[in-house]
Amino acid sequence: MMTTIFLGKGLVYIIFILVYLGMIVGRFPTLALDRTGIVLLGTIILLIASPFPTEILFQAVDTSTIMLLFGFMIISAQLRLGGFYTIITQRAANLDGSPQKLLAVVIIVSGALSALLSNDIICLAMTPVLGEVCIKKGLNPLPFLLSLACAANIGSALTLIGNPQNMLIGQSLLLPFGPYMLFALIPVVVSLFVLWGIVCFLYRQHWHETLPLPQKVDLPFLGWQTAKGIFVLSVVVVLFLFAPLPRDLVALGAAAILLTSRTMASRKALNLVDWQLIVLFIGLFIINGAFAKSGGLAAIEKGLHMAGISLQHGSWLFWISAILSNVVSNVPAVMLLLPLSKIPLAGPILALSSTFAGNLIVVGSIANIIVINGARDLGLAISWRDHARIGIPVTLTSLLISWIWIFAGGPLW
Repeated sequence: MMTTIFLGKGLVYIIFILVYLGMIVGRFPTLALDRTGIVLLGTIILLIASPFPTEILFQAVDTSTIMLLFGFMIISAQLRLGGFYTIITQRAANLDGSPQKLLAVVIIVSGALSALLSNDIICLAMTPVLGEVCIKKGLNPLPFLLSLACAANIGSALTLIGNPQNMLIGQSLLLPFGPYMLFALIPVVVSLFVLWGIVCFLYRQHWHETLPLPQKVDLPFLGWQTAKGIFVLSVVVVLFLFAPLPRDLVALGAAAILLTSRTMASRKALNLVDWQLIVLFIGLFIINGAFAKSGGLAAIEKGLHMAGISLQHGSWLFWISAILSNVVSNVPAVMLLLPLSKIPLAGPILALSSTFAGNLIVVGSIANIIVINGARDLGLAISWRDHARIGIPVTLTSLLISWIWIFAGGPLW
């Protein structure tokens, strides 16, 4: 029996290592598996062959985070189907003024919307409209599209609902919504301003470019559906701020209200739910849970301690989170680090560092990939060099700003 358990734990370690290697590389040789597929395959093997009962493995799934994530995906889908993202992007981009002014508007709109809705959804909805408007105005789309991605990542750090990893952090650590938002406000706002300054400097002589017009990409604007989505979102945020109600249940209730419609089929909203992300979350919960039960997290903590690294020290946690987020992506990084640090500031540290780190390289954030793929659909090529030219200085500066704020000049948490 002990031999069986020992061999079973060995299998857990192997699956954990292979899954995280797959997250780093993005695929396995000769197999058409993406990151979600790799996680799903590892999860299935564990459910079949691990030494732990299936019900024990499923207990590792943080259902409150899954419910919160799903609820906000439905809210975002409602606003997208109502044409809200299209109309607000068009109106923002069509304002009169200099390219620098337009860039400021894009950064503000992208950052603000990403704080309340998923940064990935904001980039998916805004990229084609913004690219089209820039081309019509004879502007070079690259600085605006790259700023859209960077601002969406930065802005999403403002709240505990701005991105998936912040939802996980908020639900796992039971962080208060309002105090966290006040804590994150300064580093987010300053980082958005720095983003604007860096892009203005780098593209100061490359604002204009003549490109062929792309095919029209507008979605119809449905006033009632948009108003319904905005009203429900506003009520949700107010409840998060002032009512002692479970955030996951509030988000699910909002989703239920939006799905109850006489004119908009529920399948349209459900088709816009990122089921791949939900599967990724569930799989990683199970894999990390099995790894922890097998003593893997304790072994990692012991190894770090022997190397002189302590995740109970805020600075170590901050920079390891930033680095790991660019190695395996921010959601897996946060899932791995959350159980290893018990300091009071662990939540804000992980939320800010993992989110800001996403701007460093293209694969650091799904939002970056969405913008680049959306630009390609418009006939625009954005290389990793184009992204790195902005992403590297923006990331290093924003990380430094947040580090100073947390450890030197920030308010008490």
